[in-house]
Amino acid sequence: MSLPLEEREMAVVGCGPAGLCAAITAAKTGADVVVLDENDRAGGQLIKQIHRFFGSRRHGAGKRGYEIAGELERESEAAGVEMRLGNTVLGLFPGGEMMVEDRDGVYVLRARAVVVATGASEKGLAFPGWTLPGVMGAGAAQTLVNLHGVLPGRRVLMVGAGNVGLIVSYQLLQAGAEVVGILDVSERVGGYEVHRLRVQREGVPFYLGHRVVQARGRYGVEEVSVEEVGGASRKVFRADAVCLAVGLSPLAELAAMCGCRMVYSRELGGFMPWHDGDMRTDQPGVYVAGDAAGVEEASVAMEEGRMAGLSAAEDLGAMGRKEAERAKDEVRRFLWELRGGPYGEAKRRAKESVHCA
Repeated sequence: MSLPLEEREMAVVGCGPAGLCAAITAAKTGADVVVLDENDRAGGQLIKQIHRFFGSRRHGAGKRGYEIAGELERESEAAGVEMRLGNTVLGLFPGGEMMVEDRDGVYVLRARAVVVATGASEKGLAFPGWTLPGVMGAGAAQTLVNLHGVLPGRRVLMVGAGNVGLIVSYQLLQAGAEVVGILDVSERVGGYEVHRLRVQREGVPFYLGHRVVQARGRYGVEEVSVEEVGGASRKVFRADAVCLAVGLSPLAELAAMCGCRMVYSRELGGFMPWHDGDMRTDQPGVYVAGDAAGVEEASVAMEEGRMAGLSAAEDLGAMGRKEAERAKDEVRRFLWELRGGPYGEAKRRAKESVHCA
């Protein structure tokens, strides 16, 4: 039995900030673009981010994540992008052919250009009791609270003092939970100062240089033991939820499936498809953007999406090389600025290593 086959000019897998920006950029050049995403709402992680972004107006400074998602969705529609939500890409194969499942069954879509913008997944942390109900990723807790109005627990221990841990801790406080502490094996807070100060003003204690020893409970988490790195002292928390904000890994399985060469970068979250500065992979017609190309900030994902959209449009013949280069130079300038500072500098060096691998 043969599956229905559809031919398109360009397909984007993932409608988070990277995928939407790639689609908008290419569609504005006249390219025929379809976006596929397994979720029923566009915006990716943006739709559950209720905090205000900071930075530049170009990247939504002063707006909340879900507001930025709405703006990008409306801009996509205005540019003529076809949005297919509830469509899961089951496989991506050489030649731009993909197997897709929607509510009516399975079909095959073949595109001359494919942008993989599938985002990232949360990393786990194994310790005795980590499979108990109540132990979850910080992103999962954020989804429960901000999208579904459900508290993951009344007393929450946050593991990880990076931006995700700090932001989700504050949002849990806003939702009525008590954050009994923020734990990190590092001796310093890894997130931005503005996020640290917010939770500190609410009286949340930090336990730096500490690790989880064990979570215990009969039917779910009831208490958590932690210790100083090196075992100098221990502390027991009464808690019914443990949120893990211990990093993200690129969701790059589709790129690997279609034959893209994979490279590893600890600073960027793990394995990802090799790509050049224009977001081209080593597979003709396949591009990558956002966290699938290495975990960074949402603003970086937007610019990488724009770069991938420009490269795809150029390769499709929707825009000339000189015009594309002028537009890419602007994107390169923004990426350079976004990767400034101590934290961004490390990401920039890691990206350059990927390009040279």
